[in-house]
Amino acid sequence: MPLVTTTASSTLCSKSVRSERRRWLVLSLPVLLWIWAIWMACLPAPASAQGRTSASITQMRLEQSDDGIYFTAAVQFELPSLVEEVLDKGIAIYFVAEAELFQERWYWTDRKVAQVTRHMRLAYQPLTRRWRLNVSAAPMTGAAGLGISLNQNFDTLGDALDAIKRVGRLRMGDVAEIGDDPQQQVMFRFRLDTSQLPRPFQIGVVGQSDWNIAVERTARLPVEKQK
Repeated sequence: MPLVTTTASSTLCSKSVRSERRRWLVLSLPVLLWIWAIWMACLPAPASAQGRTSASITQMRLEQSDDGIYFTAAVQFELPSLVEEVLDKGIAIYFVAEAELFQERWYWTDRKVAQVTRHMRLAYQPLTRRWRLNVSAAPMTGAAGLGISLNQNFDTLGDALDAIKRVGRLRMGDVAEIGDDPQQQVMFRFRLDTSQLPRPFQIGVVGQSDWNIAVERTARLPVEKQK
């Protein structure tokens, strides 16, 4: 009786099985990724991030003077120890405060009539052991931005942070530009701006709640006359 070899058929069968497995994996990958995303979303937040209030706005005010309308705000936040460690190493951190004025329109979306932004750069000076705060209307990344900023020096970090928390006299514009409505709708935003950090730090702070200092509020404010 002649011998029958089954090597070829076994090889074809093995290749067919591997092909089916690869096809199954390709088809199942989107479903597996979807299940993984749902599982990650259901995980509880880390203990350090639970119940965290990054910042709060304690005051918002509009004031009219002879040369225009000014906005003032006060923000409260605590600087996390991780951010303090970065400051102690000589790395500057940046804050941004932004105010917008809107004119309400019943027939269309509200119209923005004014917008002002304040950038603040805080850095420790090891030689003088003092804290320097630079304030500018534009981002201060690089030496060029620091050339058009106002500078203040403080003996302690607490004093410097108090100055940052008091967002005073942002000039929104002339009365003729804004209008003489006794109340104005204002949107105010304040945040720790990680986009102006050195590039390696921008990558390192992704997902770290310690760097999530941000707050926003919209309100109708009376325009107070300057006394």
